[in-house]
Amino acid sequence: MIEKRINELIDILNEASRNYYELDNPTITDQEYDDFYRELEELEKEHPEYIKDNSPTKRVGGKVIDEFKKVTHEVPMMSLGDIFNEEEVRQFDERIKKTIPNPSYVCELKIDGLSVSLLYQNGKLVRGATRGNGVVGEDITHNVETIKNVPLNIDYKGEIEVRGEIYMPKKSFIKLNQEREKKGLNLFANPRNAAAGSVRQLDSSIAAKRNLSTFIYHLPKVDDFDIKKHSEALDYMKKLGFTINPNIKIAKNIDEVIDYINEGNKLRESLPYEIDGIVIKVDNLDDQRKLGYTARTPKWAIAYKFPAEEVLTKLTNIEFCVGRTGKITPRADLNPVHVAGSVVRSVTLHNQDYINEKDIMINDIVSIHKAGDVIPEVVRVIKERRDGTQIPFKMIDTCPICGTKLVKKDEEVAYYCPNINCDARNIEGLIHYASRHTMNIEGFGDEIVEDFYNMGYLKSIPDFYNLYKKKKELMELEGFGEKSINNLLDSIENSKNNSLEQLLFALGIKHVGKKVAKIIASHYKNIDNIINASLEEMTNIDDIGEIIALSVKEYFENESNLKVINSLKELGMNMTYLGSEISEDERFNGKTFVLTGTLSKMTRDEASFEIEKRGGKTTSSVTKKTDVVIVGENPGSKYDKAKELGITIWNEEMLSENFSK
Repeated sequence: MIEKRINELIDILNEASRNYYELDNPTITDQEYDDFYRELEELEKEHPEYIKDNSPTKRVGGKVIDEFKKVTHEVPMMSLGDIFNEEEVRQFDERIKKTIPNPSYVCELKIDGLSVSLLYQNGKLVRGATRGNGVVGEDITHNVETIKNVPLNIDYKGEIEVRGEIYMPKKSFIKLNQEREKKGLNLFANPRNAAAGSVRQLDSSIAAKRNLSTFIYHLPKVDDFDIKKHSEALDYMKKLGFTINPNIKIAKNIDEVIDYINEGNKLRESLPYEIDGIVIKVDNLDDQRKLGYTARTPKWAIAYKFPAEEVLTKLTNIEFCVGRTGKITPRADLNPVHVAGSVVRSVTLHNQDYINEKDIMINDIVSIHKAGDVIPEVVRVIKERRDGTQIPFKMIDTCPICGTKLVKKDEEVAYYCPNINCDARNIEGLIHYASRHTMNIEGFGDEIVEDFYNMGYLKSIPDFYNLYKKKKELMELEGFGEKSINNLLDSIENSKNNSLEQLLFALGIKHVGKKVAKIIASHYKNIDNIINASLEEMTNIDDIGEIIALSVKEYFENESNLKVINSLKELGMNMTYLGSEISEDERFNGKTFVLTGTLSKMTRDEASFEIEKRGGKTTSSVTKKTDVVIVGENPGSKYDKAKELGITIWNEEMLSENFSK
């Protein structure tokens, strides 16, 4: 299976290189290529016995089109390894420190353009060349000479090569596409493609009209000069007349590197050119030499790629999950892909209507992004990439776990397994009960709950509180010792002291989420009052409609559920509301708040609790009815919509000030 996947990845990557370099017709995105390459690298590292001679990891790149004169680079133009999150940035630093105890780094913006080599002899530009496959590139001198900030002559006797990036400014890109649209020509997808297409024109007058530009960032034969650091090389090239990007930082430690990454991400939208990440290089050149190179990349440099807002990957299968209420949810299996700094391997497809609306098929190439920067979802199908292997979606009619025939309620689009004894339903219910957002029983991950269920230790909620009777047996299980079992049992015991709203949410009552549980618990104060409440009375509570009230009443009228409640009472479970009374704070009371971005001093849950305690409520989307939007780091589209609608915006400091008043 592993060898088959390696061969598949090699074929995908080699075909992509052929289309890009030979045919000048890219068929997959850079992001897709990077993800496939990274997966191949990891598989080959874990299984070196399957490495093939034709693997793209064994060479720098692909072939070059024949329309241009070929140029062999005396010093190969190597690419950089990619990383995608803070953890990987710190891992890069740790690898460097194994050789260099106290490294300093140069941080540069990663310009989203086309790599270029400029060669000068006795002060005159004699050649401009593309990177090509890293060893052999294309002579594009005639086009490079049209770029206004490329000096045709410099004050240097002898031979010198510098390297950098050709890019198209955003304004030039917009203007170019407007002109092409008027002429009925295909539009360029992005400035990078436009820049690459411009410098690969046989007619230099085309490139001259497109207002290209360059940033220079590398001096390959630095040993020919009295230079000790990469930062000094940048200064030297600037003195010779080359354009060096001004947004450069020398970082003394990795924390300063991470600060620069965060600053660069904020700066991104305001720049007049596109960037897609940050390049991190060890500054000291002797340190670079000690660190050396791999076959493809320097060990002393890395490229941090900004989290992609939207990426493409292949949907390889659709499976069906059974939730704690019996709801059947289709789930898409994906080729692993990086989205917003994390790896996504699967994504919910919600229901049959959702799949039909988006026309999703197995083997489709799909666009994925993270909704609210948290939950990955399918944005759309890339239908032009369909190749005939696609398999239409078909909804199942029986439960994939217990085989019971599914039912569909008239008012809902979802299908349900009606079997209350379905193992999948029971396991999901127990996982939900122990989770961090409900009873917060630490140590009970999904796999442990499932294992304990299958072993017979955990079949119903009260079984959590009788596990202490099985302590000796549990300690004999692989991976468990006395300390871990004691911690588990202590956490179970502590959960008895939780407030009533946590228990209500944990019980898994249909339509009763965290907020509804808090409203009901704060109103009725104890569980007996809830059990004895009339439907009419509960319906009259603010934010509790008839559907929710009916669901609560049905739950507590069920004899099996009441038996669970009575068992929990006997086991010492708290059944009363311990939360604070809601205050009449005019800054919060009756107002609707939306939280967006990352808060540094508290979690979103903590902020929501404080808001609700003061009489406000929090929602997930910005509308005209929203009173205040609270923004943290990287707030995203909700911040933009708040500005557009003229809604009051607080930063975290303003929120804290209002809490403290």
